[in-house]
Amino acid sequence: MEPRPFLILHALRVTRATLGRYVGHDVRMLYAVIPAGGSGTRLWPLSRAGHPKFLHPLTGTSASLLQATVERLAPLTTPDRTLVVTGAAHVAAVARQLTVLPEENILVEPSPRDSCAAIALAAAVIATRDPNAVMGSFAADHLIRDTDSWVCTVQEAVRGAEQGLLMTVGITPTRAETGYGYLETGDPTEGVPWRQVAEFKEKPAAEVAEAYVRSGRHLWNASMFVWRVDVFLAELARQQPALHAGVAAIAAAWGTPEQDDVLGAIWPTLPKISVDYAVMEGAATAGRVATVPGDFGWNDVGDFHTLGDVLPTDDAGNVVLGTEAKPGVLLRDSSNLVVVPQSGRLVAVLGLRDLIVVDTPDAVLVCPRDRAQDVKTLVDELKERGEEGYV
Repeated sequence: MEPRPFLILHALRVTRATLGRYVGHDVRMLYAVIPAGGSGTRLWPLSRAGHPKFLHPLTGTSASLLQATVERLAPLTTPDRTLVVTGAAHVAAVARQLTVLPEENILVEPSPRDSCAAIALAAAVIATRDPNAVMGSFAADHLIRDTDSWVCTVQEAVRGAEQGLLMTVGITPTRAETGYGYLETGDPTEGVPWRQVAEFKEKPAAEVAEAYVRSGRHLWNASMFVWRVDVFLAELARQQPALHAGVAAIAAAWGTPEQDDVLGAIWPTLPKISVDYAVMEGAATAGRVATVPGDFGWNDVGDFHTLGDVLPTDDAGNVVLGTEAKPGVLLRDSSNLVVVPQSGRLVAVLGLRDLIVVDTPDAVLVCPRDRAQDVKTLVDELKERGEEGYV
């Protein structure tokens, strides 16, 4: 996809006066970090290891998920304060899509080490630029329906971070979802927009999820984090001293002729662990984590069924991605389909409902919408069979 020039103009127009429209007073701008990794196996065969889901236009517009993330951040930050952490295989595509970002703001991780190493590296690099910075981490593959509400929620999280808390953005649950982790919160305090996080909860069974929703004390964990970099790095040093020492050494060499050598030597030694497990769970136990509840139409675009729920449909409930493709799609007497035509062939469906049809040049997927989560098992089997070319 070609970069969109209007992104540059939109982002550069952001000023403190613009921020006042959202928060009512002058505030410090965020450093925004966008972890852009993973292969999106539940969106196979569209999403592949070499071209993962955040690079695809799954937003209902021509924007990729990554581009939409940068657009959404424009009221909160500026391009020079926006960093993307991505794998070596994706650097060129990320740079093409985000011409607005300075080249040095695309941080390359030589190999996947899970979210903690990626986020910690960004925090350590930011700390060398601005030791008192407030940083937010926002995944590259989320959809947000109500951007204004999301911006206001993040700004409340910034206020908590400025007081030394490790902040999250919790999502007010709309259903008993078993595919998300949860945040167990304390009671609300009058006049305070955030709640203390008592515990991070794993993805629950259905009956447990129902109890969580009924309790009113549980929020979905969307893995959106806001904190002062010095507070986060101190907590990282307390709980994960080896990881902290590694990213500190890499950050010290960042931008110098030794950068690549230091990165190549240290990165493979870092623990492969998520930031939730590595830092946030222990910090919550110590009373150092709070969350701002948000209700802004969040979705993590985990599978094709989800896309069918969140993107615009035709009168029969069908979602077709990439309608500009020719010859396109022909649907007759069919409803509640998710169709992704990517091969250049005509995709025709007659007399079917509740299906996913994904047509790419080298692979076709057809499955019921209620089996969308199981698409990952096909990718696992292809790996076991040694057919990595399809993965």
